[in-house]
Amino acid sequence: MKILHTADWHIGKKLHKHELFTDFELFVEWLTNCIEENKVDVLLVSGDVFDLANPSSEARKQYYRALMQLRKLDCKIILTGGNHDSPAMLDAPKEILKELDMHVIGGLPENLEDAIIPVSGKNGKTEMVIAALPYLRDSDLRSANDGHSYNDRLEAIRRGIQRTFNLAADICQKKHPAVPALAMGHLFAAGSETSESERDIQIGNQAAFNALQFGDYFSYIALGHIHKPQKVSAAVPTYYSGSPLQLSFSERKDDKRVLLIDTDKNWLPENIPVPSFRKLLKISGSIEELQLKLGALEKHNHLDSLIEIELKEEHYDATKIYLLDELVTNFKTPGYEIVKHRATFQNQVKSAGDLYKNSQQLEDLKPKEVFSKLINEHHYDEETRNEILAAFDELLEEVENSEND
Repeated sequence: MKILHTADWHIGKKLHKHELFTDFELFVEWLTNCIEENKVDVLLVSGDVFDLANPSSEARKQYYRALMQLRKLDCKIILTGGNHDSPAMLDAPKEILKELDMHVIGGLPENLEDAIIPVSGKNGKTEMVIAALPYLRDSDLRSANDGHSYNDRLEAIRRGIQRTFNLAADICQKKHPAVPALAMGHLFAAGSETSESERDIQIGNQAAFNALQFGDYFSYIALGHIHKPQKVSAAVPTYYSGSPLQLSFSERKDDKRVLLIDTDKNWLPENIPVPSFRKLLKISGSIEELQLKLGALEKHNHLDSLIEIELKEEHYDATKIYLLDELVTNFKTPGYEIVKHRATFQNQVKSAGDLYKNSQQLEDLKPKEVFSKLINEHHYDEETRNEILAAFDELLEEVENSEND
């Protein structure tokens, strides 16, 4: 049996206000061909199907168009919700999609058996079982008796993740003995290398889960959430497939891929590179260097390349900021678009507050960065500071997931 592991589609994603709908359409077209060529039996999408909990109508249309395009193939499709997704929105059409051999697990079901999906071979017998576990929210992991300190909350979350995977393994073993099992998950594993486009989850990623706690029952663990493709140190093959598209400039050098597992051989995945449909370029230097680099850009036949520009100067000079704005405004090279620009000065003459205003835009700042800067102005002991940060992380997660209720 052949399984294709993907994750983090982030349908509806905007990269500095630039829509990536065309990029996703090209990916689905490529994915369809990839499934046909490799005779894939099962397609997995391990969370973050959408970029927003309340996606736009165009993003929803793309989702259903993609499913209908993939449905034409002889392939079972299993999707789980991620921290960006609304469980209610994903789960709404699940019964209809199930009739089309598409299984959607938006949020952790009350009965965990509903997340256990048997996969039949051509002979009609169950050849594999999949524990399709979505992103596990705080309410799925902690009880009222788990303690209130910062460290208590971290440990309760880790125990909750381990308990959920153990229970899923027990169900697989009892309901489908002697049948190989695979688990899906959407979480932050300890030691994983992140990018700029991922939200912190589970108390600001401080509750990083040690993948060795997955145990050795599952033959393969298909993870989502981390956009950089990578292997995780665990007792069984455990991988992040990564996002198929570049979702931030920090991912511009990542080699995007999907993972193909052929169970007739072994459970070690084969990398299948995803073609790059668009280039992300980061250009930095003085005004003169920026002018030269922008002038040397070559014509191409791909989607417009998106550019991030950083002016770097030794001394603060308001004139340089004006020249940077003019350079960006007058840039008209076909096939390229500047989507972000900023200025940094090594020796800032003005106050730090003025530098903050001139060198950074609002979209450059993350709420956690602003809050951390604020509490750094106060003298708290370490325990109190951790408690405040934990409370902030929980409030931020609640705000980001408020549309799910």
